[in-house]
Amino acid sequence: MPARGAYLAPMRRLPKTDANLSGQPVDGRRIVRAVLPYVWPKGETGTKVRVVAALALLIGSKLIAVATPILYKFAVDHLSGEFAGPGYMVAFGAIGLVVAYGVARAANVGFQQLRNAVFAPVGQQALRRLAAETFAHIHRMSLRYHLSRKTGALSRVIERGVKGVSFLLNFLVLSIGPLVLELLLVLGIFAWFFDGWYLIAVALTVAAYVGFTFKVTEWRVRIRKRMNEEDQDANQKAIDSLLNFETVKYFGAEAREADRYDRAMRSYQGYAITTEYSLAFLNFGQTFLITSGLVAVMAMAAAGVQAGTLTVGDFVMVNAYMIQITMPLGFLGTIYREIRQALIDMGEMFDLLDQRPEVEDRPGAGALRVTGGRVTFEDVRFGYEPDREILHGISLDVPPGRTLAIVGSTGSGKSTVGRLLFRFYDVTGGGIRIDGQDIREVTQDSLHAALGVVPQDTVLFNDTIGYNIAYGREGASQEAIEAVARAARIHDFIAALPQGYDTQVGERGLKLSGGEKQRVGIARTLLKDPPILLLDEATSALDTETEREIQSELKAMGRGRTVIVIAHRLSTIADADEIVVLEAGEIVERGPHEALLAREGRYARLWHRQQSEEEPGRVAAE
Repeated sequence: MPARGAYLAPMRRLPKTDANLSGQPVDGRRIVRAVLPYVWPKGETGTKVRVVAALALLIGSKLIAVATPILYKFAVDHLSGEFAGPGYMVAFGAIGLVVAYGVARAANVGFQQLRNAVFAPVGQQALRRLAAETFAHIHRMSLRYHLSRKTGALSRVIERGVKGVSFLLNFLVLSIGPLVLELLLVLGIFAWFFDGWYLIAVALTVAAYVGFTFKVTEWRVRIRKRMNEEDQDANQKAIDSLLNFETVKYFGAEAREADRYDRAMRSYQGYAITTEYSLAFLNFGQTFLITSGLVAVMAMAAAGVQAGTLTVGDFVMVNAYMIQITMPLGFLGTIYREIRQALIDMGEMFDLLDQRPEVEDRPGAGALRVTGGRVTFEDVRFGYEPDREILHGISLDVPPGRTLAIVGSTGSGKSTVGRLLFRFYDVTGGGIRIDGQDIREVTQDSLHAALGVVPQDTVLFNDTIGYNIAYGREGASQEAIEAVARAARIHDFIAALPQGYDTQVGERGLKLSGGEKQRVGIARTLLKDPPILLLDEATSALDTETEREIQSELKAMGRGRTVIVIAHRLSTIADADEIVVLEAGEIVERGPHEALLAREGRYARLWHRQQSEEEPGRVAAE
């Protein structure tokens, strides 16, 4: 089996410039240079052969395309009695020349379609690799990035960026290149068959058309960029509102949310209308320039026929060539607009790829070797912001096979300890070691493989219950899935459902209750079977009876493993080997349960308060 990520092409980053940082469109040439390696990948001879074959077919189709009007001219001249072509053409006769003209047109289309078929696997492979690389890169980003990102806006950036690459590959390679080649060939034929004025007229028409198109399109691109920003904002508001559907209902804010979305769409509407106005101006200007050039060249050809210097066939050929080049020129306007837009969209995606993860494996980092599972925090300091430290030099030591519980009030830094152990962030002072190895010196993959986490807020994939449990270990059997479900006290509930383990859990698992989601989370961690366990309020959403049942399973699971428990409910950690009390990022007490109670300090006060709060409930239940 290939190594993880082996199918991905090496990431090609765009260097940052002032233009990038200011939010201006990224230089198109740099983006094209970044995309080209996906079309011409190193070491893939088959792909390169396809590209060369597609280019050969492209040239062949254009040679046939520019020769077709010449056959048309000879056929018309033959019918009008003015045939002055090569002698071998006489043998064809008028009907033969018409047939040859038809064959040439069919061959031109055939070569184009064959070219598309040959190039299609190249384009789709490049698209898949870039999309997979972008997706993998987002997963490599650190927790801080994912906490601050906007899912809706990010999904639009990726979607438009990948579509932009697809458009660029298809039209830049298969449309713009052929159009430029065809224009050059037609200009050469005009210079060969007619005098220089025809060449000048056609060249001026093309230059005026291209210049006007590029100038107006650049203006429209700026408008389109603002329109995209408003579109992202509206989409983000819609997704955020739908994800928080229950909160909206709780506060009766449906009208408020609709009005908020409408305001965002109103701003988008303004830019969209301006885009339509500018498109109408662009289309009219393009038509005026093309028509002016066509009329000028046709008038010159008509004058030549009247003067006897040109044949009727020449007049027809001039008309055919002008139509042949004006049609793709009309297409050029659309192509250029879309390419510029694609470059903007791709620029946003490449800017995303250019962001470095906050936490990265160091060069030469090796795999974590867990020999016992000893976890050590050495004078650890950390702050989410440089000027606000959360942990003030805490030191912990959890021997192999022992259980450490961390308790404290909200905001004391309990969850931060778990995030640092999993290396969602790097410490700003001190260090964390597992069996003597600094976790900053080992690969994140090996670190994550050694840790099993049951979070307080279990989030599930929008898939089946079976899939979510099996996520703990790839390739797990149904028997193993059911075994851990029984251990987590959720098998009977699942078995009673009409679809059993194939029951869909909904977005983020919203079809399940909080306790059911938490038991699924426990089951998939049991399935992972890691040497070190981190339980972050793992039973907070469970009722007392179910909690007691699962506690026994968690204890059984913890035998022979190093366990760190972050808890609010002190009754669940009373039998921990050591209990650490955090307050404002510092350890204020530590020791076993009985010793801490005897000290009558912070822990004892928390214990007595919780016991008094739970006592009325017990009496009522009895």
